[in-house]
Formats: sequence, C-alpha cells, structure tokens
Amino acid sequence: MATPGHALAWGVAVAGIAQALFLAETCRRAGVLPRLRRPRLTPEVRRLLTLILPAALGAGVVQVNLLIDVVLASLLPAGSVSFLYYADRVVQLPLGVVGVAIGTAMLPMLARQVRSGNETEAANTQNRAIEMGLLLTLPAAAALAVIADPLTAVLFERGRFTAADGDATAAAMAAFAAGLPAFVLIKAFQPGFFARRDTATPVKIAIVGVAANLAFNLALMPLLAHVGIALATTLAAWLNAGMLAWMLARRGHFQPDRRLRGRAVRIAAAVAVMAVAVWAAERLLAPWLTAGTLEGASALAAVIAAGLTVYALAATLLGAARPSELRAALRRRG
Repeated sequence: MATPGHALAWGVAVAGIAQALFLAETCRRAGVLPRLRRPRLTPEVRRLLTLILPAALGAGVVQVNLLIDVVLASLLPAGSVSFLYYADRVVQLPLGVVGVAIGTAMLPMLARQVRSGNETEAANTQNRAIEMGLLLTLPAAAALAVIADPLTAVLFERGRFTAADGDATAAAMAAFAAGLPAFVLIKAFQPGFFARRDTATPVKIAIVGVAANLAFNLALMPLLAHVGIALATTLAAWLNAGMLAWMLARRGHFQPDRRLRGRAVRIAAAVAVMAVAVWAAERLLAPWLTAGTLEGASALAAVIAAGLTVYALAATLLGAARPSELRAALRRRG
C-alpha cells in the first residue's frame, strides 16, 4: 500500500468486520441472532430513546474533553500532541481491559437487583466491583509510573522518535497513570445511576469535569507544558469519580462496606511492595533495556513478570485477594 499507515487503517477496518461476523455467528448458534424487522415506536422504545439521549450526550462530552486537550497541546512546542497521544494509548490498555469490562458486566446484574428491590445485594455488587477495579488497576497505575521511561524506550524509541521524545512521553504517561484508578472507578460508579434509569446525572457531572479540566489545563500548562495537560486530565477524572461517589452516597445507593475498606488498605500495601520490586528489577536489568531491540523487549517482559509475581504473592499474603475468589469469579457464567 501507499504507506504503512494505509495498511494499519485497513487492518483495523477488516478486523472490525471480522469481529462483527464472529459475534453474529456466535449469536446464531445460541439462537439469539436478532431478526431484521420494521421498527415500531412503542412506549418501550420511546422510553429507551429518552434514556439513551443523555448517555449519548455524555459520550460527546468525553470527546469534547479530548478535543480541548489536543487544541491546547497544539499551542505548545512541536511534538506535544504526539507525546500525549503515545502516553494515552499505553494507559488506555488497562483501562479498556479492566474498566470497560467491569462496567459492562456490572450493569445488567445491578439492574436486575435494583428492579427486584434487593438493595442489599445491589450495594454488595457495587462494593465488589470497586474492590475488583482497585485490585487490578492500582498495580497497573503504579507500574506505569515506575517504569514509564524503559517502557516508552522499548515501545517507541526508533526512527525519528528520539530519547528526548521518550522522556517527554514517559513524563506524560506517569501523569496519566495517576488518574487510571479514577477512570476505572467512574466505570464502576456509572452503572449505579444507569441501573436506576438515571442517565442524566452522570452527564451533568461529566460536564462539570470538562469545565474543571479546562481550568486545570490553563493553570498547569504554563508550569508543566504537555505534562500539565495530562495532569489536568487526571485531576478532572478524580473530581468526576468523587462526585459520582458522593451523589450515590447522598441518595443512599453507595456505602463502602467493611470488606471494601479493609481490602483497599491491603491492596495499597501489596501495590507498594510490587512497586519496590518493579523498581529494583528495572535497575537490575537496566543495561539490557535498550530501545528497539529484542533484548530490550525481553528485559521489559522480565520486569513486568517480576512485578506480576510479587504482586500476586503480596496480595495473597496480605489478604488483599483470595485465589479462591478469583477462580470463582472467572468460572461465573451469565
């Protein structure tokens, strides 16, 4: 093709079509493939459209936030937009794997419990979702911050992407990583509103977050350049998560139970142990963490494996997680 970019773009398009066909075949085998019928504007459909509209506006608010960040970054020295983009792509990986999965799995369960009037079980589901989010997200955030430099070097430093570019990207990555738990908490809190057919409140809170993000950007950009934009995004995310939690608690729909409070402290302790281990492994393997080589990739994989092993052991010994609970969660269906 004309450029590697064209090949990458076509690859994404073909992969999307393949995924849709795979899902359609799976639905057909399960007997749940929707049939094409003439749409009817029934009362249920009207209600659905009413609920969808605020959610659609909320999704647009997120895009506006990103647009503001890009526009402001374009006012900074050349390369600032790219530094933020590369850093954000790496941080989005654990967010997409953990945050989206928690929100997707939690909503139907929470909706059934709320609809049946079982608020006790709904509260338990909310707390367990937050617990799982912290268990999987806090170590990812800590690791991204601790090994941001070698991670950026191994992944991106080649061609016209220099070591200086890597340092700039790593600084933005560390700032984004500090907000990773907040982004996942947002995914865990929003179903608490959606399950109760309130799609407007999260949008209003998101709009406040956009205004706060802009204010933080204007305050931090003169001091920290592109890192200020990443840090502003992190601060706005924590504000968003805090407001969602406060609103749910105010309505009596969220109260951290004893298990969540205890597990959160234990998770934080396990993460601290893991962060030290990752830092030590990175120092030990520093001579082999070279940019753009198989040797560097292997050394980075060894650092990550060491961090995962230490965290698993620390989390088990400190009582942050029990293997039996994780196995039970993985075995669940429906």
